[in-house]
Amino acid sequence: MTKASTYKVDPKGIEHRLLELSSGRSFFALYTSNSYPNSEKRYELIFGWGAREVFTDHQVVSDTLGAGWKFGFLGYELRTQFESVTQENDALGQWPHTQFFTPEVAGVLHTDGTLEIWAEDAVAAEQAMREVMDTPQRRPSGNTSLNFEPVETKDEYVANVNALKNHIQRGDIYEVNYCTAFKADFEEVDSIGLYKNMVAGTEAPFSAYVKMRDHELLCTSPERYIKREGNRICSQPIKGTNRYSDTDNQAAQAALVESDKERAENVMIVDLVRNDLSRVAKKGTVKVSELFGTYAFKNVNQMISTVEAEVKEGVSNWDIIAASFPMGSMTGAPKVSAMELAERYEKVAREIYSGAVGYITPEGDFDFNVVIRSIALNKATGVATLHVGGAITILSDADEEYGECLLKAESVLMAAK
Repeated sequence: MTKASTYKVDPKGIEHRLLELSSGRSFFALYTSNSYPNSEKRYELIFGWGAREVFTDHQVVSDTLGAGWKFGFLGYELRTQFESVTQENDALGQWPHTQFFTPEVAGVLHTDGTLEIWAEDAVAAEQAMREVMDTPQRRPSGNTSLNFEPVETKDEYVANVNALKNHIQRGDIYEVNYCTAFKADFEEVDSIGLYKNMVAGTEAPFSAYVKMRDHELLCTSPERYIKREGNRICSQPIKGTNRYSDTDNQAAQAALVESDKERAENVMIVDLVRNDLSRVAKKGTVKVSELFGTYAFKNVNQMISTVEAEVKEGVSNWDIIAASFPMGSMTGAPKVSAMELAERYEKVAREIYSGAVGYITPEGDFDFNVVIRSIALNKATGVATLHVGGAITILSDADEEYGECLLKAESVLMAAK
């Protein structure tokens, strides 16, 4: 592929223009940091469109995720390839377990404002650059409302959380991420307008709009699953949430980090991630470079830790994912037992939720988020799903956990009103 470049590009203007360009295209992916200051950030945004090749489910194997531009997702149910677990619950959205495409056009906006675009040849690269740099148009707005209904009542949720606490009490697990879901049927929805509403309400650093034929993911995630640059890998699990305070958020953040429950949630998952990464890391290189970091977002504060390592020689991207997927923040510990119990008590399959979306570069580097704070659309069936979850420990109060789930879903539900 051939590259074209330009300089001093405004991220928001380019983002709006790229979303316009997604219309009429069957395959499109946009990942944006929303200018959030993350120490591990490589690009302001990255995108691709058009599909030279498409890989779905059993076609996604080790070689698929090697070097070369690719965009796509790892659904939660891909776990069945890596661990001795099964999917028993019904899939409302009918998403593939995983899917990637090799783009016809790919581009990145660097943090210094440099825009680079790759295409098949110089003519195609310059044509794509002209398209992207055109002034965004005022597009007519369509319907962005979805009538989400919960798949379980609060009483059912509370009963299941208390049942899981009994398993913890018996020593079956230490922690489990229990998820619930909302479902909406629709005839028409302006997915681009809805995604813009969601981003405006969160400005999350791992946001993504991904379109693969009839499946569209509108994601405003604050969490990184895992990143690779050369032989270095980095994971940034989130465990610990409270509401952002307009009056004294420093006090709110202090309360978050001082909470025994929130710290216990976080440290258990950090230990799990350390163990996962050690399976592919050089001996002695796994380290926690930040523990209990507190970060403010538009409606919530989150406790985020950073775990990094150097990979052993010969370790492939698939090896790294196989060692660490699904991410510990969405399972619990021990991982397999926690997944089995979550499957037993949850009402529906998670599908793409609790999975990851991201990209692979020509050098073989990659970056994947955690699919949370998201709406998954199946435009062929007219079904929209929204999942939300939280860590259950022995210190959890079921009513408070339900309230935390509603807090996490709040910005997405407001965007879809």
